[in-house]
Order: sequence, then structure tokens, then C-alpha cells
Amino acid sequence: MRNQFDKQMDELNTQLIRMGAMCEETIAGVTKSLFEGNVVLAREKKEHAREIDQLERDIEQLCMKLLLHQQPVAGDLRQISAALRMITNMERIGDQAEDIAELVILLNGSQIKEAELIDDMALATVKMVTDSVDAFVRKDIALAENVILEDDIVDDFFDRMKNTVVELIIKQYVDAESALDFFMIAKYLERIGDHAVNIAEWIIYAMTGKHKEGGK
Repeated sequence: MRNQFDKQMDELNTQLIRMGAMCEETIAGVTKSLFEGNVVLAREKKEHAREIDQLERDIEQLCMKLLLHQQPVAGDLRQISAALRMITNMERIGDQAEDIAELVILLNGSQIKEAELIDDMALATVKMVTDSVDAFVRKDIALAENVILEDDIVDDFFDRMKNTVVELIIKQYVDAESALDFFMIAKYLERIGDHAVNIAEWIIYAMTGKHKEGGK
């Protein structure tokens, strides 16, 4: 019985790594489409984001199977509980990536003055997602804790982007609709950063049994 349980736990670990890699690849591709104004790439990554939804359902079913048909001890229950929380945040990263892709398609290759600011924000957000996935794969508490700290960088970019958009609209450097589209992209990136923090916190919980306060 325990051998079967261990195999299913290994499968859970593999599926979590796969889902994390899909999130990482999708958000990186979506931000690349934003940098380049690449509508074709945005459409491609939008479809990838939808695949993340299916993977969430598959992992959720596996977790339920482990809970209902096996006999997990306290440490196993903690791992399964953390996995369920992590896939929820990964699925939301996919949703936010899909939202960004839709706006890239809507903007149809349009660029904006001060675009380097949102580019830098996108790169910082991708790093948070990548580091959270790496922290899980490597069981690296220090890296997970660093992801939590990196959220301040993304939040600062969001505040600067918000101020920039207001200034651009006031000075009429760009039409209000396009400026607001870029503001929404910044907001989606900020939310992805929050989800990466949540993932990092659940990784720490899975390894230590202690959950850091301040999840978003």
C-alpha cells in the first residue's frame, strides 16, 4: 500500500513540476509577445494558458485520490495540502497570462512611450515565477524566501507604471484607451507576482510545516 502511495506522490511531484514549467513558459512567452508586439505569439500562448486549466484539474483529482484512497501521515497531508494551494495559484497565473495575451492582441502591435518600464516589470515578474518553480524543484527554502522579497520590486514597478500612465494621459502623449490597456497589463503582472509569492509560501510550508503570514 505504501509503495503505491509513494508512486502516486512521485507522480504528484512530477505533475507539479510540469505545471510550474508550463506557467513559466507561458508567462515568458506572453511577455515576449508584449515586448515585440507579436500578436501571433500572443495567440499561441493564450492557448497554452488554457492547457494549464486542464492540468490543474488533473492534479486536483490526483490529490483527491491520495486523500481518499490512501492513508497519508501528517507530513504527507502537508505536502498534498500545499500542492492543492500551489496549483490554484499556478492556474491563476495562467489566467493572468491569458488576460495579458488578449490585451496584446487588442493592442495589435501598438507600443507606448516609456514602454521600457513595463518591459522591466515583466522581466522581474517572470523571474519571480521562474524562481518559485526552481525553489520547488530544488526544495530550496532560501530561494522561496527570496521570491517573497522580490515582490517589493514588482510592486514598485507597478506604482511607477501607474504614475506614468496618468502622466501620459494628462499630457496627451497617448490616447487614454491604449494607456489604460497598458495599465491593465501592469496590473496583471503585479497579480502574477502575488501568486508567485503565494506559491513560495506554500513551498516553505510543505518543507517546514510553518506558513508565512502575508499571503495574497
